[in-house]
Amino acid sequence: MASRYIREFLASEAFKNAGREVSDVVPRVVKFLCCLQVTKTHLFTVTLSYGPSMLPTLGLAGNLCLAERISTRFDKLGVGDIVLVQSPEVPWKFMTKRLKAMEGQSVTYFVDPKNSDKSETIVVPKGHVWIEGDNIYESNDSRKFGPVPYGLLQGRVFWRIWPPKDFGSLAQNKGKDSVS
Repeated sequence: MASRYIREFLASEAFKNAGREVSDVVPRVVKFLCCLQVTKTHLFTVTLSYGPSMLPTLGLAGNLCLAERISTRFDKLGVGDIVLVQSPEVPWKFMTKRLKAMEGQSVTYFVDPKNSDKSETIVVPKGHVWIEGDNIYESNDSRKFGPVPYGLLQGRVFWRIWPPKDFGSLAQNKGKDSVS
């Protein structure tokens, strides 16, 4: 009995029309997903930044931000930019930090700002950058793991989407740099 209904449904005009509609929609969906992937990989991506390391620029509870990926490909990043970085310690983790120095520049930093005023100065080696969080007391950054290879930079964070009260550009929040 059930097989007869299935055969009738498969032979019906409604099923044939549904098949045509699906065959029209599937290529569009595939094209859309391909465009989305290309955009995310090469142009823009959305990133979630949370934690205390970028206080007060980015909030503790989490900010949804836009990062553009073009600057990293054409070496258009500069000191003071907020960057999306693949962690040198945990490769599947991404961090949002401020670019403090580029290759060849010297940077002075506090070794352990919570416990002492001891500072060191280093010259960033070729092919590397120096990144730090805006909150030097609660940030896992170059002060801990050293200069970061330029290849780990994934993009420049330029626009805050969430929370709505802080919606807008991050360009005006360029921090003070300690580059000489």
